[in-house]
Amino acid sequence: MSLIKPYLIIIIVLLSSNLFSQEKKIGLPEIKNYSRIDYKGDTQNWEINQDKRGNLYFANNKGLFQFDGSSWRKYSLPNSGLIRSFKIDESGKIFVGGNAEFGYFKPDSKGKMKYYSLSKLINKNAIKLIDIIWKTHIHDDEIIFQSFTNAYILKKNKLKILEAPSRFQFSFKVRSRLYIQDHKKGLLEYKNGTLIPLEGTTALNNREIWGIFTLPDNKLLIETINNGLFIYDFKKLVPWDTEANEFMKKNGSLGGTAFRNNFIVLNSATNGVIICDQKGKIVQHFNKNKGLQNNTVLTSFVDNKNNIWLGLDSGIDFINENSPITYFGSSYGISTVYASVVYKNILYIATNQGLLYHSMEDLSNDNNFNLVNGTSGQAWNIQILDNQLFCASNKGALVIENGKTVNTIDTKGYVSFKSVPNKPNYMIGCNYTGFAVFEKVSNKWQYKNQLEGFYGYPYSFQVENLNLWFHLDNLIYKATLTDDMTRIKSIKTYKNLSNKDKGIGSIQQINQVIYFQTNNHFYKYSGDQDLFYEDKKISTLFKNLPKISEIKEDDNGNIWYVFKESLGALMKNKNGTYNNIITPFSNLTGNLVSNYLSINTIDPQNIFIGLTNGIAHYNPKQKNNLVIKPKAYIRSFSYPGDTLILGNGQKELENYDIPYKSNHVKFSFSSPTFENLENVEFSYQLKGFDKKWSSWSNNSIKEYTNLREGNYKMKIKVRNSYGIQSDEAFLLFTISPPWYRHPLAYFIYIILIITTIYIIRKRIKMKIRKNKYYETLEQRRLYLEKETKIRQEQYELEKEIEKLKNDKLKIKILAKDKELVNNSLQVAKKNKVLNNIINKIKDINVDTFDETTKTQFTKLNRSIVKEVNADKSWQDLEKHIKNVHYDFLKRLKEKYPTISPRELDLATYLLMNMSTKEIAEVMNISNGGVELARYRLRKKLNLNKKENLIGFLMSI
Repeated sequence: MSLIKPYLIIIIVLLSSNLFSQEKKIGLPEIKNYSRIDYKGDTQNWEINQDKRGNLYFANNKGLFQFDGSSWRKYSLPNSGLIRSFKIDESGKIFVGGNAEFGYFKPDSKGKMKYYSLSKLINKNAIKLIDIIWKTHIHDDEIIFQSFTNAYILKKNKLKILEAPSRFQFSFKVRSRLYIQDHKKGLLEYKNGTLIPLEGTTALNNREIWGIFTLPDNKLLIETINNGLFIYDFKKLVPWDTEANEFMKKNGSLGGTAFRNNFIVLNSATNGVIICDQKGKIVQHFNKNKGLQNNTVLTSFVDNKNNIWLGLDSGIDFINENSPITYFGSSYGISTVYASVVYKNILYIATNQGLLYHSMEDLSNDNNFNLVNGTSGQAWNIQILDNQLFCASNKGALVIENGKTVNTIDTKGYVSFKSVPNKPNYMIGCNYTGFAVFEKVSNKWQYKNQLEGFYGYPYSFQVENLNLWFHLDNLIYKATLTDDMTRIKSIKTYKNLSNKDKGIGSIQQINQVIYFQTNNHFYKYSGDQDLFYEDKKISTLFKNLPKISEIKEDDNGNIWYVFKESLGALMKNKNGTYNNIITPFSNLTGNLVSNYLSINTIDPQNIFIGLTNGIAHYNPKQKNNLVIKPKAYIRSFSYPGDTLILGNGQKELENYDIPYKSNHVKFSFSSPTFENLENVEFSYQLKGFDKKWSSWSNNSIKEYTNLREGNYKMKIKVRNSYGIQSDEAFLLFTISPPWYRHPLAYFIYIILIITTIYIIRKRIKMKIRKNKYYETLEQRRLYLEKETKIRQEQYELEKEIEKLKNDKLKIKILAKDKELVNNSLQVAKKNKVLNNIINKIKDINVDTFDETTKTQFTKLNRSIVKEVNADKSWQDLEKHIKNVHYDFLKRLKEKYPTISPRELDLATYLLMNMSTKEIAEVMNISNGGVELARYRLRKKLNLNKKENLIGFLMSI
């Protein structure tokens, strides 16, 4: 360690006094490009200024552009011409000069910028051509618009003209003095309406001046476009023989601006912009290779947070000089960085392209990092062990010296190395197939052997005596080595650190003690009891922090940790306490190299952090001085029919009234915080509608639809990229109720309700009287209807009784008919028997009888014949049947006119449900004759075979 201390002292002295001063930066700050597509204007931008609220303005060939951090707005001249220059006064007026036009923008009552022309005050007969207004100044109580031919001076609303002695070039306000260059008179100072030549400046007549700056000892620095920089002490001009002058003579000068009192930003025509100190030494250089959009810088401006804005020949660029973090990236030939270290005043970085190096003495220049010969490919680590520099790469285990590989100890690919405690001559390296042992022999490190018993490699490991601890496959491995360190004697694995903390988070060394972490709880290992026990003191440090995935302690005792791809640090104080720092590293989120946390702390002001796209330099001192609380603004408030642009300098109302029909409102928010805009977040709450604040988001616009009438308070706050929140901003507005919910409307509603109740009450009384009258009539009507109904029911009842009587009579008649038919059939049978007897008597030979017998026989025969001939029961039967079934026979005859009497009789017999035998006897035909008659009757009635004849007759 004795060799390291002198180098560290040299490095710290160099860095503190020369390289890492507050203003002098190494690497590149964040550069944000805004193209013409972003602001929707022309390419060229000529002047930049900032108002009291922090909004930025840009003079563009297409007009004046305003940027509030969230949105761009364009304000045009009446002739839609270019704007070359402008200034903003205390009242918020923006005085602008353009092509043959000058005047000012002023917000109306709704915040919309309106243009008021001043060039109209000029007598066109006296001056026909105004020319381009190249410069605009606010000088004492005057506004000066300067063209090449004249200066137009506005004082107390009156305009006067100051003619050029020959021809003006440009004018410059330096502190409280105003200088104008004339082509023949040299440099002139404007005082009280007159021009006073400055001694010794006629030498500049053929040299176009683009910038004037103050220097110590009451001197001026004069910048010419092609002839470089000059020092002027108000007597003579002397070339400024400096590094900055050589640069400007080579690349052409286009003006500049003072920066942080002791520095000057100088714009070039062909090679970007430089920042130099007051001795002319270039501190920083930005050009297209370093992140600018192009190399022609027309104007530069330092905002209220010491950040630099550049108006380019094509676009606008923002340089985040306020940030405590700068970068070495692709412009320096760097890719993914896995580790870094400073050794003998040389910065080494291990990348996926090899081991790169750069001298610390000239780290601020534009030179790329160089590749250490023999290290191309993946370099995993670079470490100082035993006062030597070791590189772990896929080329093997390498020893590095003065930017060169001086020894290749082993050709296998290595990830990292660790010294073995209590064994200073041994070192363990993790390679692609496991672990190897290195031994120091004759003051030279050499490969000893590969440890047998384990295959594979973890991302990192720790060595404790003869034990190797590493984390792999969600397990903790404890590998115990043999005494001769030739092989792994035993391997034990652990799934959990304790019953309450499941899983394994990380293994790290803090204060030279190995700790095992999960869920932000830190454990030590007890070999005697073979268990893990929690260290409450260390766990308390991480108690209120997010869940940690990786931890590393730097050489100064600061503890760095990774959470959700973000970086945080517990910075150690002199008294042993820690301060938790997260906000400065928010811009690094997502750019850290997974499982390879690279932190290289040189001193408390200079820390290098490895990234996926380069290496970052962090200066904690600068962060403490410059990070301030942001401001939040409600930038616009719009609703159907109107839009209010707030914060343009107009008088704002305490409360805004909105008609109910316009209850669809829209807000836009802004914060003049231009650093890391992608990480600037807003939160809002509409009191009277939202119950709580919204989640943080990048969205700067919020709409509300169909709001009810009432009083509302829109509240907004912003959080910048460092996590610092602003104070609350708010806007009060009232939505008027619709006409039908207006207080006057409610008064009318009450009158209408009372009137309606009175009218209804009166009408009810009238209706009650009418109802009583109609009720009487109705009762009378109901009585009559009831009486009529009773009579009708009585009549219906009598008819029903009559019908029942008739039905009963018909039933009796039918019964009698049946009885008559039966009797008639009996008579027919009797007559048939008697006829048979008569026929048999005829066959008896009466000649054999005596006279007495013969007489008696003849008498008997006559008596039988008489009985047969005298019986009219059949005729009575037919007559009776026809009388009973008269209606049926009538309907049948009407429906079927062709039916014969004989068929009518058959139909009647069938209707009476007489059998075939009975019908045959009545009709005096055979059974077959009856069937034939039935068939003929079905044919007459047009019945098919499936239809029932008797059923059909009964339906007639």
